[in-house]
Amino acid sequence: MDNKRVVLASRPSGWVTEANFRIETAPVANPKDGEILVKNLWLSLDPYMRGRMNDTKSYAAKQEIGEVMVGGTAGEVIESKNPKFAVGDQVVGMLGWQQYGTTAGVGLNKIDASRAPMSAFLGVLGMPGVTAWVGLLEICQPKAGETVVVSAASGAVGSVVGQIAKLKGCRAVGIAGGKAKCDYVVKELGFDACIDYKAGKLDADLKAAVPNGIDCYFENVGGETLDAALRRMNAFSRIAVCGLISQYNATEPYGVKTFQSILTNRIKVQGFIVSDRMELWAKALPELIGWVASGKIKYRETVAQGIENAPKAFIGLLKGENFGKQLVKLA
Repeated sequence: MDNKRVVLASRPSGWVTEANFRIETAPVANPKDGEILVKNLWLSLDPYMRGRMNDTKSYAAKQEIGEVMVGGTAGEVIESKNPKFAVGDQVVGMLGWQQYGTTAGVGLNKIDASRAPMSAFLGVLGMPGVTAWVGLLEICQPKAGETVVVSAASGAVGSVVGQIAKLKGCRAVGIAGGKAKCDYVVKELGFDACIDYKAGKLDADLKAAVPNGIDCYFENVGGETLDAALRRMNAFSRIAVCGLISQYNATEPYGVKTFQSILTNRIKVQGFIVSDRMELWAKALPELIGWVASGKIKYRETVAQGIENAPKAFIGLLKGENFGKQLVKLA
């Protein structure tokens, strides 16, 4: 069998282009003793991948030129020489932008696709959902009656943050780009309000939406959005810094102008990477599965078809073109 895959062809300077990727075809690697062969059915596209493309020090190893792009996958075991996995097992792991993956099974987890569609285990029931759970409940620790604001509110992480906030008795306010996304956040997901930053009145609209200030801010965007939130933070408020997507393709870094608010309001600001808190997954996932099964948490997916369309879909994700979780259907 042949394996179609996407590798990093060159490092981007500023915005990612399709020229930074190369689509290759190579023979499928046969599993050795202790290994399994997985047919990937779904590929997850996530903003963190942009940082891996840079040749800079970060919390994780950089993506090497000529290597298969890093990425989460969901698929089915089609050959096994590992007693922990059987042919037919459905699994999620980090097998990258390719149709097939050969692995010793490290970091690979079995899933029960009878409880939710396989794709959900890359989104609301996977890394993005757990990220929302950890950032909001462990770092922000909102109390009933408080105001929670989340940027990129219609995305895979932000949409879950706001819905959990509502389940915990909070006022949930989203920030998203465009009327359609804001309508979705309020009318379908149940947020109390949503600010369309593309309308050009971010500061004034946010002020109007949070008359009692912000107690918890879940940051996915950075830049001017972070400044607008800092102007509205209450005393002893909390900020969970999950992402800074507005800065990932910037050639000139944005300088935060309202940093003084952190001191004035004694704000707790904590950046986090969900993989640092693996011990919490066993607590978060059953709760998320229960909320999704009962309809208390809703989710949406944007699906590109075919591995060859992964680069274009990834660029669209970085430009905010997706609704909810961005996926690529591989088969």
